[in-house]
Amino acid sequence: MIDENAIRTRYAAIKDQLDEGGRRLFVAAEKAAAGYGGTAALFRSTGVARSTIIRGAKDLADGYSTTSRVRRRGAGRPPLSRADPTIVEDLQRLVEPATMGDPMRPLLWVSKSREKLAVALRAMNHAISANTVAKMLVSMGYSRQVNRKTKEGSHHADRDGQFQHINREAIAFQAAGQPVISVDTKKKELIGEYKNGGSDYRPTGCPDAVNVHDFVDKDLGKVAPYGIYDIAANAGWVSVGIDHDTAAFAVNSIRRWYEAVGRGRYHNADRLLITADGGGSNGSRVRLWKLELQKFADETGLILQVCHYPPGTSKWNKIEHRMFCHITQTWRGKPLISRLAVVDLIASTTTKTGLTVRCELDENSYPKAIRVTDKEMAAINITTEPWHPEWNYTISPRSS
Repeated sequence: MIDENAIRTRYAAIKDQLDEGGRRLFVAAEKAAAGYGGTAALFRSTGVARSTIIRGAKDLADGYSTTSRVRRRGAGRPPLSRADPTIVEDLQRLVEPATMGDPMRPLLWVSKSREKLAVALRAMNHAISANTVAKMLVSMGYSRQVNRKTKEGSHHADRDGQFQHINREAIAFQAAGQPVISVDTKKKELIGEYKNGGSDYRPTGCPDAVNVHDFVDKDLGKVAPYGIYDIAANAGWVSVGIDHDTAAFAVNSIRRWYEAVGRGRYHNADRLLITADGGGSNGSRVRLWKLELQKFADETGLILQVCHYPPGTSKWNKIEHRMFCHITQTWRGKPLISRLAVVDLIASTTTKTGLTVRCELDENSYPKAIRVTDKEMAAINITTEPWHPEWNYTISPRSS
């Protein structure tokens, strides 16, 4: 019985001290000691190619003379991404619409096979094999899909169709230079010395002391961070509200983003695509949401196209896995002791892919239970799409 764990441990301990020839001799010696099945076991435990293991065995048998070549540091074939600079972007574009799984997790997977992706890339004039596609997907953070028993209840029959519809609209808007934003309210947070999930580095034995019970502080209360994620710019905006999370608060957050950032970034824009959840303050059935959007359209002259995600799919909204999850990582293990601390922590959020986030405190009041009359609804200049009009509609400015 070959002990692959022992081989793996020995190889990890010494591989960084060996040059190319030394690594070949190491795996060859382990192969000889392992006996039958040694090549496969060495491949699984070290990741060294089978051809290299066999060549090392020949080196060992021949006294390390015939194939003992060692390349200079940096020699060999350059990475494909360097020789073909656009291939990573093209592969990402092919994979993105097919990404599945829970997007809040860092591990993703794709439903398209590597063979099909290779064929598609070759049709785009990239010279690439299916095996190279697999290696690139791993480096991009994707893995093969497995089933997991986490599904409860039923999904809407047109869920995937709506995903594709949103994807098509977003691509069309971006191609035309029009802004596309993903919006949502992050989980409300208690302000004060309360335990915050996660951990961070501190001197050993010196954790932050927080309250035992999470009773709401009457003076500090809670905050409701409402986010706007600009998909093309990979940039976010968060309004930290101190009052109720209403549709008026949601639309005012979009208004503040547009006045502070969006207008300057898209100075030629006449349309805005908003992707949002199906519920909450920006829900597809919320009358006040549509009324406030109409006011925003009248003020700015923008044509607002809205696409809602189907019920039960809020985590697929891009703001969740491209901005909110990184904000959570930024303040992990840190008590949110004040509203200013929340603003500062959100604004300090960055990623290796270039995400930046602006954050402001919204101290306005947003009363609940505002009734929108049938007359007000009838005055909204709304046009619905043939495909699921309850999810897809456009609100245009009213003529004065």
